[in-house]
Amino acid sequence: MKRRLGKIAAAFFVLVLATGAATRAQAQTFTVLHSFTGPPDGAFPSAELLMDAAGNRYSTTSDGGIFGFGTVFKLDPSGNETVPYSFKGGSDGAFPSAGLVMDAAGNLYGTTGFGGAPNAGTVFKLDPSGNKTVLYSFKGGSDGNVPVAGLIMDAAGNLYGTTENGGSGGGCNFGCGTVFKLDPAGNETVLHNFTGSPGDGGRPVAGLIMDTAGNLYGTTAEGGSGTCTVINGVPVSGCGTVFKLDPAANETVLHSFTGGSDGTQPLAALIFDQAGNLYGTTELGGSFGSGTVFKLDPSGNETVLHAFTGGNDGAAPLFAGLIMDIAGNLYGTTQNGGVSSN
Repeated sequence: MKRRLGKIAAAFFVLVLATGAATRAQAQTFTVLHSFTGPPDGAFPSAELLMDAAGNRYSTTSDGGIFGFGTVFKLDPSGNETVPYSFKGGSDGAFPSAGLVMDAAGNLYGTTGFGGAPNAGTVFKLDPSGNKTVLYSFKGGSDGNVPVAGLIMDAAGNLYGTTENGGSGGGCNFGCGTVFKLDPAGNETVLHNFTGSPGDGGRPVAGLIMDTAGNLYGTTAEGGSGTCTVINGVPVSGCGTVFKLDPAANETVLHSFTGGSDGTQPLAALIFDQAGNLYGTTELGGSFGSGTVFKLDPSGNETVLHAFTGGNDGAAPLFAGLIMDIAGNLYGTTQNGGVSSN
C-alpha cells in the first residue's frame, strides 16, 4: 500500500470529459486553498474531499501529522486548515488513504490501511469535537486485512467497505479480500470472501456504492475470467471484475475484464446514472494499453467510452473515480499523460 501512496503523491493529473450533452464553456479560476507543508498539518492527501452544509471540507492525509502516521483535516470555506486528528500509529491506526463519510450528527467515519491492534487496519469514528474512537480493528485473517478504501453508510447507520487482503476465500497470497459490514455497535460481518477465481474477483481496493434496493456494487483489481497473469510486472490471478452483492450477500460478477480492449485492473469506485448504468475506469488495457473509461448497462454489457492513448489525453486513471453532471458529462483524472509546460 505504501508503494501505491507514493505513486499517487507523484501523480500528474489531467481532466477527462467523456460523454453526455455538450455544455457551454465557462471561465475557470484556479485557487490554491491550502498547501500542505508536512508535519504537523499533514502530507500526501490522496483522497477525495467531503463537504458539509456550511461549506467546510474534510479529508485525510496518508502521512504527516504530529506523529507522522497521517491526519484528518478540515478546510473552512476560506481555506483555513485545522487538523482535528493526527493518527498515532499502533492500535490507534495509521496511514489513512481514503475519504470520509459523515452522519447527520456531524460525526466522521473512515478507515486506516494499517495500525490497529494487529496492524491490519481500522475503522474509526471522529466526533465534531475531535474525539476519535476505533470502531473496529481488523485481525488480518478471515475478517479482512488492509481496508484501504472508504466507507458508505446506510439509513440505519451501518457501514460497508472492502479490505484488499484477508478473508477466508484463499486463492491469493495474504487472502483475496472481503466485503464487510459494520453495525453501529462495531460488530463486523463479512458479507463476501473473494477467491480470485475465474467465477469471482480478488483484491478490491475501491469502495462500494449502494442502490435503492440495497444491492452493493464494486470493483476488484484481480480475479475474474480474464487471462491476465502479470500486471505491471506483478503476478496476478485475472484482470479484474465489476461485481454486485444483493442484500442476502449473493455475489454476481457483472463483468470480467479480459486485459484487451475492454480494459485491465479497475482500481476506482463506480458511479450510477439515473437509468442504472454503471461507469468506471481501468488503470490499464484498452486499445492503447493506457486505461479506459467504461460503461456497464444493468445487464452487464460493457461499452468502452474512451481508451486513453497515453499522450495528450492522459494515461492510467488510477484510484480516483468519476463524477457526472446533470447533462451526463463524466469527469475524472489520469495519473500520467497530458500536456506539460515543463
